[in-house]
Amino acid sequence: MKIGFIGLGIMGTPMALHLAAAGHALFVHTRGKLPEAIAASGAQACANAAEVARNAEVVFTMLPDTPDVETVLFGANGIAAGLESGAGSVRKVVVDMSSISPMATKAYAQRINALGADYLDAPVSGGEVGAKAASLTIMCGGDEAVFARVRPLLETMGKNITLVGGNGDGQTTKVANQIIVALNIAAVGEALLFASKAGADPAKVRQALMGGFAASRILEVHGERMIKRSFAPGFRIKLHQKDLGLALQGARELGVSLPQTAGAAQLMQACAANGMADLDHSALVRALELMAGHDVAAA
Repeated sequence: MKIGFIGLGIMGTPMALHLAAAGHALFVHTRGKLPEAIAASGAQACANAAEVARNAEVVFTMLPDTPDVETVLFGANGIAAGLESGAGSVRKVVVDMSSISPMATKAYAQRINALGADYLDAPVSGGEVGAKAASLTIMCGGDEAVFARVRPLLETMGKNITLVGGNGDGQTTKVANQIIVALNIAAVGEALLFASKAGADPAKVRQALMGGFAASRILEVHGERMIKRSFAPGFRIKLHQKDLGLALQGARELGVSLPQTAGAAQLMQACAANGMADLDHSALVRALELMAGHDVAAA
């Protein structure tokens, strides 16, 4: 198929490369310099999002935040400007894999549908590791027939692919995912900090906990990062801050209380205030360490 991909960052680049490796013709656009691996894949660089949409049957977006998606969709030379289909043409599909507002997603879908194209929200979980390994979890919202058409493309990028419901439901699922991940990171950080401050070797504590009911993917991966002080970004604190902001905004609109989510958001804010917004979200432990005056480190 002729595939468009807009947004070639840490996540977007390996995802686009999987599509190219599957034999699809790629038309791409990104704000920064075109990654060398994308250029080497034979992808055609386009001047703007409209050009991508004119060439492609399915257009993927992988962008940082809600305003970025709105600009790429509906701004000057945006995707909307390139969605015109001639008589007999296959109906085009826009697939947004960013993590953005569920309410905005529903509005975007309606606007794209009004232009004669289909829309699927398909945010992901798994980070850079999952993007490179094509093992992402993909949470989808949209029409079942549109999902069925796009699913073979999604299968080149992920393993656990679920149609949750209508447009916006994929984004709602992603917000729920980010709540769980943030609270688990905070829990692992507190546990390892407690153990380290008490004089135990946090590496051995983690090893012991991995065999019990406290075992989790967060303890396995992010617990190791905390101990080894390996905070190079797989998923940046500032992006997780954004996702928790969506959760708290949604909670206000729905009239529900998310006290633990609010606490995790404040820990990330403390990290950002201390110049750590671009570190991996496992660096949330640094906020706890600053309050304790003690760093988690192997004995």
